[in-house]
Amino acid sequence: MRNDQLRAGRLNSGLTQVQAARRLGVSQPYLSQLERGERPVTAELTRSAASLYRLPATALPMPETDPVAAEHPNRLARQLAGLGYPGFAHLRRLKANPATVVLEALVRQDLEVRLAEALPWVLLVYPDMDGSWLVRQAKLHDVQNRLGFLVALAKTLAATRPRFRPALEPLAAFEEQLERTRLAREDTLGRESMPAAERRWLHTNRSPLARHWNLLSGLTADQLPYAA
Repeated sequence: MRNDQLRAGRLNSGLTQVQAARRLGVSQPYLSQLERGERPVTAELTRSAASLYRLPATALPMPETDPVAAEHPNRLARQLAGLGYPGFAHLRRLKANPATVVLEALVRQDLEVRLAEALPWVLLVYPDMDGSWLVRQAKLHDVQNRLGFLVALAKTLAATRPRFRPALEPLAAFEEQLERTRLAREDTLGRESMPAAERRWLHTNRSPLARHWNLLSGLTADQLPYAA
C-alpha cells in the first residue's frame, strides 16, 4: 500500500488520525509520518488498514515469499472466495491481493480446471490490479504465456459482455505488455502431468488463441462459467 492510499483510505472512512491510530494500534504521530511518506507502510499495517478502511483487495500487500512455496490444499479456492468469485462462495474466505492470487495459480505445476477457469474472472473484476508487478513476476517464473492466454480470454469476454466492458481497455494494455515477452516454447496451463495422448490431441485441436500463446489448453472463453 502506498502512503497516499493510507491517507485517502482514512479520509474516505471519515476517521481522524487519532481515531484511526487507536484502532490500528499505533500512535497518532507514527500514523502521521506514514501518511506523509516518511516511513514505509508494513505488510501487517496494510492488512489492518485495508480491513479498517474497507479498501479493495488490490490494496492488500504482495507476498514476500516465493509463490511456488505457498502451495497449500484449498488455499487458492479460499483466496478466490475472498475475492468474491461465485464458484467458491461456499468456502471460508481468505483475503489476498488479486495479483498474487493469479501468480500463485500460474506457477503451479498442476492446477485444477475449476481454479484455472476462475482466473479470467479475477482479471475482469480487478482490472486495476498491479499488472506491471504481475508481468515482472510471470517473467521471473517463465509463465508469461500462461498469463497472456488468460488475459486474452478475459479480453474476449470484456469485448462481448457489457458487464465486463470497463475491463477492456486495461486488459488490452496488459496484453500488449505480455505480447512483447511471449515465449516460443510450448507450455500447458498448469497441466504438467497431462497424458501424452492428450498433449498430441491438444497440439492439433487447441483454439487459435491457445496456439498463439503456445499453450496446450482446451479452455475457451465461451465455456467459462460466467460467460453467459
